[in-house]
This record gives sequence, structure tokens and C-alpha cells, in this order.
Amino acid sequence: MNNIKSTFSIKDLENLSGIKAHTIRIWEKRYGLLEPMRTDTNIRSYDVRNLQKLLNVVLLTDFGYKISKISKLNQEEIEKFVLSNFKMAMLNFDQSLFVKTYNELLSQKKFSTIFYETFIPLLEEIGILWTTNTITPAHEHFISHLIKQKILIEIEKYQLEQKDISDKTFVLYLPFNEIHDLGLLFLHHEIITSGHKSIYLGRSLPIENLIDLNNHFNKITYITYLTVEPTEDEIENYINEFSNTILKDNENELLIFGRKAKTINQEKLPKKIQSVENLQDFIATL
Repeated sequence: MNNIKSTFSIKDLENLSGIKAHTIRIWEKRYGLLEPMRTDTNIRSYDVRNLQKLLNVVLLTDFGYKISKISKLNQEEIEKFVLSNFKMAMLNFDQSLFVKTYNELLSQKKFSTIFYETFIPLLEEIGILWTTNTITPAHEHFISHLIKQKILIEIEKYQLEQKDISDKTFVLYLPFNEIHDLGLLFLHHEIITSGHKSIYLGRSLPIENLIDLNNHFNKITYITYLTVEPTEDEIENYINEFSNTILKDNENELLIFGRKAKTINQEKLPKKIQSVENLQDFIATL
């Protein structure tokens, strides 16, 4: 049975946004901010899209933007304003602005939603800015550390509360010399919150260091991210070595995520190894 609410009264909007119903009506009438549906008796109701827009508008007003200016923006433009706060925090090394923006978002959305809708686009933009020399490695390290900090906080919340764990075991690691771990950390968060056992081993781990895990657990799903390492001409050898060393004579498997996963020919992969291009599709299977 689906108990997720999809329509809201103006009182619901008041309770969820903290903005008085009277003010919402004024914004609606004067600026055309929301587009309510109306019953036969002329009672307003609002869909999820209207609610999301109102919450984003409230976020921007909290940062000092005028409602007259915000009302002229569409939803995509409003979301870009939110994203720009994180970019300004990065450019000015302003931790307070980052934390304030993040906490405002967290009061409205789940952490996973923030990661998908805000942090992933932000990280993609940072990658472009870094390659064009618009920002320095120091900027990238600064913002990446703050995002990582938030992921770790969310992970700890669930680890403290987690009681029922499934019999599935995931082991997450990065290959030797690979240090880009934000995507892997987020996967660790999603696996834990789905009720599975997740062992996070972190950066730059040689294959032989994984052998001992096979002695402790049965039917392991290993997960790795290939962003920089191994290089294009080394990937095939790396995959074959992993298969022969870690996946031989057991029910283990390896899932490969990251930018380089998209370049791998799935048909040429050894048995029990898969490249995964869509993060959200995989998480949905958890």
C-alpha cells in the first residue's frame, strides 16, 4: 500500500515550509509563485512540484534573496541558485557558507536526495572547472573534504542505529593509487541504510590485501570505483588478476563503478565481474 502523500493543503505547506498560509497566498497572487489545483468548492491543493518549489524559495529567502526576484525564476534556475552557494563557498574557502547551505537543504530533503540533486552536479562542475584551470586543486580538496565529512556523519548515524542486518556482505575498496573515494563512500552509505553489511576499506588497496576477506566471509560482493587508476591499458590485466586471485573457487563477485566503468566492454569481462554505469539503478536493487 502506498502511503506517500502526493497532494498538500495550504496548511500542509505552512507546516512544512514555516511560511504562514497568508504569506503563501500573497506570494501566489502577487507573484504567481505556485500553481494550485482547486476542488469544485474552490479549495486549494498543491502537488509535490509546488511543495518543492516553495521549499527552495524559502531557502533562498533565508539567504537574503528578495521574493520579487526569486518569483521570476523557474525551478531549474532556483536549484542553480542553491548550487551557486556551494560554489561560492568553495571559491572563498568559506566553510560557514557551506554548512549553512547544507543544513538548510537537509531540513527539507533526505541526504541521498541532496547527494543526487546537488552534490553530484557540483562535483561534475568542479571537474570541469579544475581541467580549465578556473579553480586550483586546493579548491577541489576543500569542497570534497566537506562533502566527505557530511557522508561520514550520515554513515555514523545509521551504524549506531542499525540492528537488523541482512546476510549479504559488501566489501568496498579502491585500487592501488586510486584516491577518489567520494562515490565509494556514498555507496557505503546507501548499502548500510539498505540493511546490508558493508565493509569499507578505502583508498589505494593492492589486490593481494583482499585475500584475507575471503577467509572471513562467504559470498562477498566486492565494489570498486575506477576514476584514475588503473590506466586504460592496464584495466584488462587488473580485472583478470582480480578474477584469478579473489574470485576463484568461491561465490564472490566484483562490481565496477566510476568513470572508467563506462569504457569497459561487458561482454569481455570474466564471469562474476560486472561494470555498472548507473548508480541509481544499482541502489534501487538494494
